[in-house]
Amino acid sequence: MKRLNFALKQLCQRNRDGSYATQMARARILSLIANQLPELGFRHVAVTHLKPKHIEGLIDRWQEERLAPATIKNRMAVLRWWAEKINKQNVVAKSNSHYGIPERGYLNNDSKVRSVSVQRLASVKDEHVRMSLRLQAAFGLRREEAIKFTPAIADQGELVVLKPSWTKGGRARVIPVLNDAQRDVLKAAARLVGRGSLIPPQRSYREQLRIYERHTANAGLSKLHGLRHAYAQRRYLELTGWAAPLAGGPAQAALSFVDRERDEHARRILSAELGHTRPRITRLYVG
Repeated sequence: MKRLNFALKQLCQRNRDGSYATQMARARILSLIANQLPELGFRHVAVTHLKPKHIEGLIDRWQEERLAPATIKNRMAVLRWWAEKINKQNVVAKSNSHYGIPERGYLNNDSKVRSVSVQRLASVKDEHVRMSLRLQAAFGLRREEAIKFTPAIADQGELVVLKPSWTKGGRARVIPVLNDAQRDVLKAAARLVGRGSLIPPQRSYREQLRIYERHTANAGLSKLHGLRHAYAQRRYLELTGWAAPLAGGPAQAALSFVDRERDEHARRILSAELGHTRPRITRLYVG
């Protein structure tokens, strides 16, 4: 293993910020960066010697490759993480616009809603994976959250409480339990695992994730993040009284002043329930 790759791997191992998925994505991006720096002519870069010229060289390459702004922004977040861990935050400009990186577009005209029929769910052979899928659909959970879900901890009666170690970015959050269908899913999860999690005792999270991926693929299921989109659109309808724009409802611009206030209130609630810090990201889910 090359020296910089090894040093960055060690840096990741010493600083396990965020969820497992976040850590893995960060490690992959850092490995890519370590491979690209020598290709740009920056040889023998030490992990503590990150400099502005390295940042600018990488960005120039990524822009020449015509990568999506969202992809470049994700990589910039990793570069800032690296700079922070070596106490050189000023190496990377605070604003992406400093490098000519355009703002990410959050407007989306295509619904990504997915559902899992009873028949298709029954074709998933692993019972823990089936239960994780039911939790994703009922509460709009991310995949990792649904795999790590522990009913004895999460079920607080009228609320589902997600621990920071289960969530993206390590942000705890609460989701209301509003109907009998959600309550039935929680009861079924508790019957299945007792006081444990949706990861069987003999498996690690990584092993259960692979089993989840294999069994859902074998059942012909894909793009299951769309279960969160379905949850978001259901909640938007409940909160406003009309369908989300992506579900055929009125656009924000067409709403009256009073209805626009209700729309904005619903989006703030949705943002919190989905675990996002920026309400505008709800456009991806509801339009």
